[in-house]
Amino acid sequence: MAVIAAVFLGIAVGFAAPDFAKELKPLGTGFVNLIKMMISPIIFCTIVLGVGSVRQAAKVGKVGGLALAYFLAMSVVALAIGLVVGNILHPGSGMDLTDSVKDAGHTAADKADEGLVDFALGIIPTTMVSAFTVEKVLQTLLVALLAGFALQGMGAAGEPILRGVQHVQKLVFRILAMIMWAAPVGAFGAMAAVVGETGTDALKALATIMIGFYVTCALFILVVLGTLLRLATGVNLFKLLAYLGREFLLILSTSSSESALPRLIAKMEHLGVSRPVVGITVPTGYSFNLDGTMIYLTMASLFIADAMDQPLGVGEQISLLLFMMIASKGAAGVSGSGIAVLASGLQSHKPALVDGVGLIIGVDRFMSEARALTNFAGNAVATLLIGTWTKEVDRDRVTRVLAGELPFDERTLVDDGHGAAHGASAPAPAAAEADAVPGQVSMDKASVKA
Repeated sequence: MAVIAAVFLGIAVGFAAPDFAKELKPLGTGFVNLIKMMISPIIFCTIVLGVGSVRQAAKVGKVGGLALAYFLAMSVVALAIGLVVGNILHPGSGMDLTDSVKDAGHTAADKADEGLVDFALGIIPTTMVSAFTVEKVLQTLLVALLAGFALQGMGAAGEPILRGVQHVQKLVFRILAMIMWAAPVGAFGAMAAVVGETGTDALKALATIMIGFYVTCALFILVVLGTLLRLATGVNLFKLLAYLGREFLLILSTSSSESALPRLIAKMEHLGVSRPVVGITVPTGYSFNLDGTMIYLTMASLFIADAMDQPLGVGEQISLLLFMMIASKGAAGVSGSGIAVLASGLQSHKPALVDGVGLIIGVDRFMSEARALTNFAGNAVATLLIGTWTKEVDRDRVTRVLAGELPFDERTLVDDGHGAAHGASAPAPAAAEADAVPGQVSMDKASVKA
């Protein structure tokens, strides 16, 4: 409720005193930075505990492979949907192109990552410790996987280390819970600043593509993700979205899906998905499962082509967007990555269209919210789907949590008492499997029982 009130107050201040509102931007930036500070340690702890508890490395590979295949398939679906809607709306017709707009497009292109080779090399951190000090999720993911596999190989000797990581995870989530008290202040600053900077001019000029983009994202979530979730798991999408309501509000106010990443990990574990599946699927999805970004790239490309009176043929559209689908993986984690990928993709594939990128910058901040919300929803659904397909989800618990019978603990963000799958302090019985780690679920079991 405090965040909701802060958002409306920020909008009011943005309209009433735009100059003052612009000065409040550091409040929003500071809050998002506090959240980002916690992402690396949370991902590290989750993956080390998940992978370290599995005795067969092939099981981890199966989860990762299935997740990547799913992410690729959904990226293609998102591109196709954006392509169809963009060709129906023709949102860029009648726009004017100025010199300042042309300059903005080239500036955005320069900010993008240089290419896939740099992206691949960038996954390798300078040192094991440096992975925790840079804003690259995949570096932390790599170090955590190596540590998890190393603990697998240590067997019983690694159990004390795993218990230590469990305690560190509790500490990290408790710190995150403390940071969340600053959410209203961050939401107020972020919303006031963006309204103060853009006002209503940009919204009026580019209403068509913005509304079209929001509608397309909503259809993708409700129709594609909702249908897939119902058929594969039997879970009602609206119940899952309601369960993640606080996270959606946080993303809406900060325009960053990263601000909700740590809470998504905690909530999906609480929901009943096993820790190995959550630890692998969520961080990987934040780099590779960018459904909202795919839709954005499609519609923005067609918008620019129409605005510059250089419409793309079907073949050109498909080849350009497949190129962007690959390029978007290399720009994951880049600030303003939507614009950066769009500009770099156009520059590499059809340079004549880069001049038009500046047309969309005015409303990119508002469109980035829809991108972030769609990406987040896609990753939440993906985690539940991968858990179901690998038989690593407690269906009984999912039903109870979504029904409100097992509320999420907002004070600690960690569950300590709901069984071997997630309970960090529950000791393993003497007759348990010889290679099972106390407090963790074995991926050899058919399902996770609460």
